[in-house]
This record gives sequence, structure tokens and C-alpha cells, in this order.
Amino acid sequence: MVIDMLQFGTDGVRGRVGVDLHDADISRLGAAVAREWPGTQIVIGHDGRESGAAWLAAFASGVATQGNVVVNAGVVPTPALALAARDNACVAVAITASHNLWHDNGVKVFAPGGRKLSDDQQRRIELLWQSSDAVSTLEPVGVNAVSPYVAQSYVAALTRGLSLDSFGGREILIDCANGATSTVASSVMQALQIRADIRHAEPSGRNINDGCGATHPQTLSAECAQRGVIGIAFDGDGDRLIAVDEQGHVVDGDCLIALAAVDLLDRGVLTHNTVVVTSMTNLGFHRAMAARNITVVTTDVGDRAVLVAMEAGGYVLGGEQSGHLIHALHATTGDGMLSALLLLDVVRRSGRSLSDLASAAMQRLPQVLRNVRVSVKPSNIELLLAHELQRERALLGDDGRIVLRTSGTEPVVRIMVEAVSIALADEVTTRLEQVVRSRT
Repeated sequence: MVIDMLQFGTDGVRGRVGVDLHDADISRLGAAVAREWPGTQIVIGHDGRESGAAWLAAFASGVATQGNVVVNAGVVPTPALALAARDNACVAVAITASHNLWHDNGVKVFAPGGRKLSDDQQRRIELLWQSSDAVSTLEPVGVNAVSPYVAQSYVAALTRGLSLDSFGGREILIDCANGATSTVASSVMQALQIRADIRHAEPSGRNINDGCGATHPQTLSAECAQRGVIGIAFDGDGDRLIAVDEQGHVVDGDCLIALAAVDLLDRGVLTHNTVVVTSMTNLGFHRAMAARNITVVTTDVGDRAVLVAMEAGGYVLGGEQSGHLIHALHATTGDGMLSALLLLDVVRRSGRSLSDLASAAMQRLPQVLRNVRVSVKPSNIELLLAHELQRERALLGDDGRIVLRTSGTEPVVRIMVEAVSIALADEVTTRLEQVVRSRT
């Protein structure tokens, strides 16, 4: 069975393999992308999950119907593909479901120049997909052998292109989430003389993001505390980062952005003294930036929204609490490995511990995040819960915040509540969750 309508979500196309998306859908998408950029080379890679190679072949089969040249990049981080699109004026495609488990997969597309698709480009590709019936039953064809240049160019950009000094044998822990960074982490660390103890770097196809990586830093935290070293956790496709300090405390995207913003400001390279974040960013971040006279631009959730605002304003730093950090001086998209190296460089130049830097960067308000699975995603969740939201927001006043949104990639309503205490935040979240469940 083929889906009736393909739609881009918050970050590409994503769903359950064989349920929401099928090989035939991916072939049609390949043909549609090729028709959007006729004659343009298309580089395709995946993050190592079980369906990755098959979907790469399916996408390539669709591309082949339009005559575009395909380059098979194999298992590589998504930022490596964005770099290839930037440096080679080609289209790059990541077959990935990011932080999701193995049974999901998806497609992220980068236009020539390494930028994520604009709304107009997404709409045109959706329309082209609908008119690609001729390839809806196409059998995947064999693809060329893996070309190593995408991974090699990425490693070179990180180890030589950043002009970082050797780290002189600094010891850290790395969690690759059994995903795409497994293929490059060792090379990057060795080149920069970082003594990295790398774990969860053996993708089996089904162990990606499974109790490890950026979405599950608990084990890493315990070991960092025991050994007194910094920890770095990536997600499945390597476009985001969560850090752990030497005391075992998780340093999330909000704090990492705050650290980077202050460092760039002190060095005089924070363009317009402005940083871009999303509506999920902790209120403590906003207060910390205000104290340093740094302007904060807030967007909808999703690093694509952050990128649009950054490009519109000419800003060089943005990101999300989830760990997508966009360093526009060096990359066109979120890059976990790049962000990790720049973080380690900040720590080295400061002469202070990460725990000290993080505690000074911002004081976060207690925050509760809860995902509520729904059978049908409401079109306007704020309107649906208008009365309850008005009451709860009045209760929190200026010392709290509520963000309620429908996921762009899953049948989920996401509730975020900040308050002066974790108990109050949890109480408000629970009441809202009960209302969501009763009305969806």
C-alpha cells in the first residue's frame, strides 16, 4: 500500500517503516527531488538503521528515472551530507529518523549550498511526488559502491578546517548512539589528540538510539561523575549534541547555546549581539542573555525555523534545547561533532571546568516536558485548550511558562511547563495532560 499524500514535517519526512512509509514512497520521493533539480548530482547517505540501505537504494532508483547522477555516501552523519551539498553545489539526502528508534526512518534533503529546504521547495516536491505515479512500483536497483569522499571531507573539515590546536591527550567519553557518528568519531578524535573512550559505536541496524545517545545520557552521566571527565552524546544521525560535565550533570542545548553566545560575544563575533532559539528554550536562558545584553530571537520549534531566522537576520548562532546547535560561521546546519569540538575549545581556552562554566552561563527554571500520544493530531491545540491554558498561565504569572504544541513528526502533543518549583510544574503538566487525553 502506498500513502495517498506525502508531507514534509518539522524536519523532513519521517514515519514507521512499512506502515507510514514504504520503499515505493521513497522511490517516488527520489524522482520528485531529482525533478526539482534536473541534472544535478545527488549524494545519498544513511544513519545505519536496518532500513537505511534499502531506502537509500529505493531513493536512488527514483533518482535514476530522471537521469541524475547518484553518489552513495554510505553510513555518514547528516552534517557530512550538508557539507557535501555546500562544497559541491549538489543535492544531499540523509536517510534517517534522527533520534527515533530503528523501526522508524525518514528523509532529510539539503539543497545545493547545504541549506535545508524552504517552504516553497517542500511544497513543489510534494506536488512533484504526487505526479510521480510512474515510479510508484519501481523496484530498487543496485547503487554504486560507497564513495568515501563525503566522510573524508567531513573529517578534514573538522580536524583541519576549524584551525583548532591539538588537545594534547585530553580525556573524554563519547556516546555515538550506535548511529552515524560511529563511522567518524575515532578519526576526528585521533587527529586532534583527544583521548576519547567511545561507546555505543557498533550499529547493528536495530540498536540505534536504544537506551543510549543524546536522548538517554543517564549511563554516560554516571560514568563521567565517576571518572571526572566530560561526556559527549550524539543522536542517531549526528546533527545534535548533549554534553555531560565532570560532575555528571547533563548540559543541554540551552546551556550549550548560552556558553557559545557568551564566548562569541566576548570575542566580538556574535553578529548583532543576537542568538536564535525556539519556543521550547528555558526561561532561565532568556534571563541569562538579558543580563549580558544579548538579544534573543524566538522561533517555532525545529532547527529549520531557527535557520530561516538566522539567515534572515545574518546571525551566527542558534539552536534548540534538544541539542541542535547551529554555528553559522562553520556550517549550514546543526552539527553535533562540530559543536562538541567548539565546546571543548571553549573549556580549554577558559581554563575552567565545564561544570563551572555551565553553572555560570545560566540558571534554568524547573521544567517538565511530557509527550502525550494521540489518535488524531489536533489542528490547533492552543485553541482546543484555551480555557485551561488561560487559567494555568494566570497561576504561573511571570515566573513560569507553558508551551503546548503538536509534533510535526509524530502523533504526539508536547507539553512544556516551567515554574518556580518542579512540583508546581509537574502539577500543571499533569492537569494539561489529562485535558489533552480527554479531548484527542
